[in-house]
Formats: sequence, structure tokens, C-alpha cells
Amino acid sequence: MFFNSFDFLLFFVVVFALQLALPHRPRNAFLLLASYFFYGCWDWRFLGLILLSTVVDYVCSHGIAKSRDSTRRKQLLAFSIVVNLSILGFFKYFNFFADTFNAIATSSGLAFSSWTLNIVLPVGISFFTFQTMSYTIDVYRRDLKPLTSFIDFALYVAFFPQLVAGPIERGTRLAPQIKEGRRTTWTGVQDGSWLVVKGLFKKTVIADNMAPIVDQVFNNPSATGPEVLLAVYAFAFQIYGDFSGYTDIARGIGRMLGYDLMLNFRLPYLATSPSDFWGRWHISLSTWLRDYVYIPLGGNRIGSFNTIRNLMLTMVLGGLWHGAAWTFVLWGVFHGALLILFRTFVSGPEPKFATAHWWIRVAIMFHLTCLGWMIFRVESLGQLAHLFAAMDTWIVTEQSAHICWMLTLLCLPLILVHLLEEKSKDLDFIRGLSLFPRTITYSTAMASILLLGSFGGREFIYFQF
Repeated sequence: MFFNSFDFLLFFVVVFALQLALPHRPRNAFLLLASYFFYGCWDWRFLGLILLSTVVDYVCSHGIAKSRDSTRRKQLLAFSIVVNLSILGFFKYFNFFADTFNAIATSSGLAFSSWTLNIVLPVGISFFTFQTMSYTIDVYRRDLKPLTSFIDFALYVAFFPQLVAGPIERGTRLAPQIKEGRRTTWTGVQDGSWLVVKGLFKKTVIADNMAPIVDQVFNNPSATGPEVLLAVYAFAFQIYGDFSGYTDIARGIGRMLGYDLMLNFRLPYLATSPSDFWGRWHISLSTWLRDYVYIPLGGNRIGSFNTIRNLMLTMVLGGLWHGAAWTFVLWGVFHGALLILFRTFVSGPEPKFATAHWWIRVAIMFHLTCLGWMIFRVESLGQLAHLFAAMDTWIVTEQSAHICWMLTLLCLPLILVHLLEEKSKDLDFIRGLSLFPRTITYSTAMASILLLGSFGGREFIYFQF
């Protein structure tokens, strides 16, 4: 049930209308049932999986909060983490490590029969696993008191707007909202409707129109250098439009229901350094990795070598979080190397790069990010090598001219809106408009969606993670 489908529109209209008439406790129970129905529409078999994760972390978090025995608290935390990571590891990484082991054994001359399994990846498993883990860790750190109601906690885990592709919420943000029982407000409906329209524009007009162009070039063995370069640019806007579009819709739906989900993107292609990029891109994941991996490893407090090690380990884990493939590992290594290089040579005692004009730093960082997206998009390291080899064939073709035209037509409006939003704060841009310009903005966005949007039922990229 995709956000950009008629089925979801019907589902949300019914849920929105019914929840208006319900008081706090029945409303939370109703939203939980709606969330389970939403998840069950993907594959009902995995409802037991999300329920298992919910029960484990509910029991462990309460045990941790009640216990004064430090050993007992550590044991409960360890049990929660082991169960969650075991579920994630089995469903997402079992075949990856099995294939890797088989390949190493075969290349070493050892005869092993393949023992991979036909495992279906549960949608959103990486998101809700990290969300439940952070909750229990925060309770262990005494940063959070656990929710007393099981229904409230289950809703925190399974809240349908952000269940399958984030943002990865923290217990310190979302749990108090669920406990107090947020209500729908007219301001929330106004803010939410703008976020939904903006998200649909990014998804249907930008991302889904870029997708066929990217697919055609990346799958074309005779693609030329300009075609590959422009397709990489196109993918940069495709993945941004797709993922940030989903987040906008999720936040918009949350606002309409009375909940404030966290901002997950902050104009990432205006970043001037790798650390700035990760402060703008998938903020809920980057801050999760910072707070629960990088800082516990020691962060930058224990010497240069350990800082480099911690940065690389964190980014490799971030790459693996995205997918069980060596391309994602390489993508994590690439971003880890960027963070290390900029920290060592650019942000040192004489940061020459930092004195360059803002637009030069933005342009350099954007192209480095695009190089990373090239690694991210390919299906194998062999395909990556082929695309790099294609750069030697520098012939301007009709296809490259078409891609250039599509990039200009579709991305300039997005860039213009973002530059306007950069001067304001999140929703302050649309709130600051009077009735007439706001109506024009909504009408233009809706007309663009209807006239230029692609409605082929293409799923969101991050659903596979």
C-alpha cells in the first residue's frame, strides 16, 4: 500500500475520519490496529515479527527501569539488543554472509554446497529495529521512562506513517506525544497537507520521472560518458525526491493526526562538507549512528587513530544498514574516507578549503556525493567498473541531451522552492504566505503532480531497506 496509491488514500481518509470521534485511549488502540492493518497489507506473516520485537523491548525496558542491579540491567539490555539484531541479521544478512562464505570457499578450492535460504525481507525491518533498540537503550541510560501502556508502546513501534521508511523516531520525541494523546488540529491539517503535497511532488514529478532515465543508462552496456554523468545527476535527484518525498508525506500524515515527526532532510545538496552532508541527509539515521555507535566507541575523544577507526566503523555499519551487498559496504567506506580526509586535511590547522566561496564548496561536495550515489546505485562492483570505463567515451548523444533537458525541466522548480525554504525554517515558508500566494503555490504543485507526475506504482527506494 504505497503512499502514492488510491488504496492508501482510501485507507487514510477512513482512518482520519474515524479517529476524530475517539477519545485518547480508544484512539491509540484504533491507530495501533490501523497500523497493523497497514503493515499486514505488505505481508501479514510479518505481523508476528513486529509484535515479537514489541513484546521483547516492552518487557526489557520495564525490567531495566525497575531494576537497581547494574548487572541485571546490562543483561536485559544485552538480551534486547541480541534479539533485535538476530532478527535483523537473519532476515537481512544471512544470505549475504552465506554467499560470501561460499565464494571464499570456492576460490580456495574447498567444495561446499550452497546453503542460502529463500528469505523474504520484511518491509521496514531496519527502521523499526533501530527505533525499538534506541528506546531500550535510552531507558537503560535513564534518558527515558518507559511507557506504562503496552498499547502506547506498540503504537510507538508500529505508527504507520513512519513504520516502513522512517524517520527513525526516538522514544524521547515520539513516546511522550503518544502518551499524552495528541489530537487533530486545524493548524496540523494545514501544515500536514502542504507536506503531503510537497512529498507527492518530489515522488511523482521528480523521482518517478527520473527513474526510467537512470535505469536505461545504468543498464545500457554502450552508454557514453555524458549519459553516465547525467544519469548520476538524475539519480541524485531521484533518490532525494523519493526518500525525502516519503518523509514529507509521513510527516504530513503525522501532523494531520496530531503528531510531530522529526525533520529527516535539510537541503542536503547545499552541504559544504561530508559532516555537513550527514547533518542534512537522513538525519534520523545519521544521529542514531552518532549517538548509539560513534560516541559509545569513543567518538573523537581518544586520539586521532581511534577517531579514524570510529568514523570508518560507523559509516561501514551505515552502509550495511542500507543493504546486504558489497556495494553498500563500499559506499560506507567511501563516506567514511570522505569524513576522515576532510577532518584530517581540510578542517585542520589551516583549512584552506573552508575559505573558498560557498558555491564552490557546495559544488565540490555535491559531486563527491554523486560519486557516492554511483556506488550506491550499481548492482555489482563489475557494473561500477563498467560505468567508470564508459566515461572514456565522451560523445554527446541525443539521449544525453534528453536527460539534460529533463534535469533542467524537473529540478529547477525543486531547487527554487528549496532556496526559498532555506531562508525560513521548515514549515515557516508556507505559513508565512498570505491566502492568495498560498493558493497559487498549492495549485501549481497540484497541477504539476497531475500533469507531470508519473503514476506507474513505482515503490519508494528505501522500502527495500
